[in-house]
Amino acid sequence: MGHGVSRRLALWRAATVREVRYELALDVSSPDSAIGRIIIRFARTGGADAVLDYRGRRLTNMSVNGASLAVTPAHNGNHVRIPARLLVAGENAVELAFISDIAPTGAGIIRVHDPVDQSDYLYTLLVPADANQLFPCFDQPDLKARLAFTLTFPSSWTAVANGSLTRADTTGSRITGHFAETRPLPTYLIAFAAGPWTRFSRNEGGRSISLYLRRSRAREADPDTLLALQHRALAWMEAYYGRPFPFEKFDLLLAPAFPFGGMEHPGVVMYNEDRFIFRERPTLTRRLGRFSTILHETAHQWFGDLVTMRWFDDLWLKEGFATYMAAKGLAELAPSSDAWKSFYQSNKPPAYAVDQTSGTTPLWQAMQNLDEAKSAYGAIVYNKAPSVLKQLNFLVGDSAFQSGVRRFLAAHAYANATWRELLTSLIRDPATAAGFGRNFMLRPGMPLVETRLTVRAGHVGRLTLLQRAAQPALSGATPWPMRTQVVLAYSDSAPLNLPVTLSGAVTEVTAAVGRPAPRFVFPNAGDYGYFVSLLDSASVRALEHGALRSVPDALLRSMLWGALWDQVRALRLDPERLARLTLSELPLERDEQIVPSLLGRLERTLRAYLPPARAETLQRAAERVLWEMTADPARPYGIRRAALDALTAITATPEAVTRLTTLLNADSAAGEPLRDPTRWSVVDR
Repeated sequence: MGHGVSRRLALWRAATVREVRYELALDVSSPDSAIGRIIIRFARTGGADAVLDYRGRRLTNMSVNGASLAVTPAHNGNHVRIPARLLVAGENAVELAFISDIAPTGAGIIRVHDPVDQSDYLYTLLVPADANQLFPCFDQPDLKARLAFTLTFPSSWTAVANGSLTRADTTGSRITGHFAETRPLPTYLIAFAAGPWTRFSRNEGGRSISLYLRRSRAREADPDTLLALQHRALAWMEAYYGRPFPFEKFDLLLAPAFPFGGMEHPGVVMYNEDRFIFRERPTLTRRLGRFSTILHETAHQWFGDLVTMRWFDDLWLKEGFATYMAAKGLAELAPSSDAWKSFYQSNKPPAYAVDQTSGTTPLWQAMQNLDEAKSAYGAIVYNKAPSVLKQLNFLVGDSAFQSGVRRFLAAHAYANATWRELLTSLIRDPATAAGFGRNFMLRPGMPLVETRLTVRAGHVGRLTLLQRAAQPALSGATPWPMRTQVVLAYSDSAPLNLPVTLSGAVTEVTAAVGRPAPRFVFPNAGDYGYFVSLLDSASVRALEHGALRSVPDALLRSMLWGALWDQVRALRLDPERLARLTLSELPLERDEQIVPSLLGRLERTLRAYLPPARAETLQRAAERVLWEMTADPARPYGIRRAALDALTAITATPEAVTRLTTLLNADSAAGEPLRDPTRWSVVDR
């Protein structure tokens, strides 16, 4: 009966409660209060009391199987205890009346006031364990329930929820909407939105999808593009998973002031409004990011919604999988996007940055109370997890991976599962599955892999890969078993990729012995391994002296830049050397996704990695290079825009401030009309 939902309570309830149904009615006509009534039907095993969760503003009335129950002492502000004497062996019905908060933040129902159209917009946000802040329930992911929802709201509004609107009754100035009962959902996925939304719809192949957004932003949006992308994402996921969309309908809503990129509620997927409405011409990176978010939340409909983690210790299971599946979808649906390069840039650097530290955690994070769930979100869940899944896919092969995913979904549809059940579906050998889980799900930290190259008479005499833990006191000294590809790069012939299995602290790459000496060596071609690559000194020198610009593979080139950054962070390369290399290569780089990452690292170097005396000359050089890139009409817009953003971020010298100030009166910048977001950035700088 203490604060939050303890693991002990959840285990007990999962063993004693089943067949849960909610009949939830909410009146949201008041600006700060949701007046609700809920009937909770459930069967139970055993003769003990039942415990519900509720920490909303006030519980006003209760009855159990038709018998009244005093609110006090049954409700202690966190939970509601229902005495066993009022419960029966079969189905039970508990009816509760309550009042919960509607607020701009910190409530189960978020209210956003639009200063343009002077209207209020409402939407729910109940993840990870805030459903009981809105209504009494069994608020744990493995007690899935069907929900029949009724919502009362002002007659000038529109409402959308998990289920379709089946009937609307108008009484005076209010509408009461009745929504179809859902398929089984965990409480954190229950959702609705209400307000004077503008609605757009598109039908493809017999499926209709609607988009809801604020009236004041309807003209700024591109609903045709968003709906087309959403249809494509759904069709691809259905084909990959080998089963149709598992819920009744799919609608999307652009939520104002939404704290996440998206949220996967079945029937009413919510996306961050500002990430989906572009106030200035979007770069390729922003467009791909938007489509990746759509693919991520769509993947969740199967992985997270159809099959849900049993407890939030497996949060990585749904988030990592959605990110990985989004990359797979993007690679097939937009072949020119170079999706795996985007995947590397979005996931490996942030994952490595955290996983090398003593503050890292395993993917599976032990959690004794759902109060702890919000602290589990971060780079390990969102960035390391999909990176590990890419290694797993490489280990078992594409066909076996897809077949395993399909088996997993079929075995646990509309139910719950853990990482162990996923691994046994993907890896048929129990010992291999157990070893992978032990090293990648349960073990904190990550390895560093260092290349050692010996050249004799112009040929490879020996090539070894040395593996060690970034934090041996945390991770232990045992090597991580992995498969990777080592690339030997040449200036006058095609690169040579050698498959290698890392199984010990020292791995001999015997296939390289006797080959012509390469220009450089990189131990993770294709980005299949999960480790920081520490390059040999000869390879670093080669990259500094022209080898980088001659690498045609954009993924490999991006990873080589990342490896050089890792050399800096490992104290193996002076940051000034990397900054000078960056400034010399930037004018030659034409990849719209690589340039922004280089500029971000250059900014970090100037701000934090160099003392002022050493940074001053580089600062002036960077300002000059970026200004020239911004003004160069021969460059793609995405590069010019990235240069402008970086210039705005780093400008410090009086000359650069003067140049930047001229933009406040300009009509255009980076080849596009200059709009307020850019002007505000300049003013802020």
